[in-house]
Amino acid sequence: MKYTVITGASSGIGYEAALAFAARGKHLILAARRTEALDLLKNKIAELNSELDVVVRTVDLSIAADVHAFYESLKGYSIETWINNAGFGNFASVGEQNLPKIEQMLHLNIEALTILSTLYVRDYANTPGTQIINISSGGGYTIVPDAVTYCATKFYVSAFTEGLAQELQSKGAPMQAKVLAPAATETEFAERAFDLDQFQYEGRVPKFHTAEQMAGFLLDLYDSKHVVGIVNGLTYEFELKDPIFPYAARAASKPVDSNE
Repeated sequence: MKYTVITGASSGIGYEAALAFAARGKHLILAARRTEALDLLKNKIAELNSELDVVVRTVDLSIAADVHAFYESLKGYSIETWINNAGFGNFASVGEQNLPKIEQMLHLNIEALTILSTLYVRDYANTPGTQIINISSGGGYTIVPDAVTYCATKFYVSAFTEGLAQELQSKGAPMQAKVLAPAATETEFAERAFDLDQFQYEGRVPKFHTAEQMAGFLLDLYDSKHVVGIVNGLTYEFELKDPIFPYAARAASKPVDSNE
């Protein structure tokens, strides 16, 4: 059996993505910190399709050792799609931001994503039909006031994933690497970013998508040959694009003439 891995699956885009891939008959490996939420999601998927195998892993991916252990625990599974969705944001000026929270965000948004991407590419780059999709943000292409550090982590995600896509293509590897860049989405993101117990999007955020809508956009990206799926920050329309960042392709080396 082949599996789709989704990190950060206990809520928001990851939760809805799990339901969307389950609707397509995909076996799932779901990871997050909250065991109870994962079990509830597993039960809901079982109600939709009892024939699907759903594996849950409780893990804090902001801890590097746990990231490696999580990946090693999946060695017995054949993974066709890997979705790095786990991450969180922060809103505060750089001089006033909470450093312990920022350090955890850097570990999760950048370090864990890089480790898991590297390990998955190392094992599956030459396997036909495989994809890695990393979740960035509109803030991974535009710097947002009072979210400079968060945006910087997502600029990393966008640049890393676009570069990976170019690298895989240049090597003729069958794996596809893609990046999804949502704009405001109704999830737990704002609560974590602003350190709030509850946040109401309706009436406070002029435009936003639901997590279910964003999961649909994720499937559109998954089905496409494009590298970037991004929500237009002005129109809030979803757009599929080729890589956005400039890429300095390595010039082909001149073959050595044995007669020279």
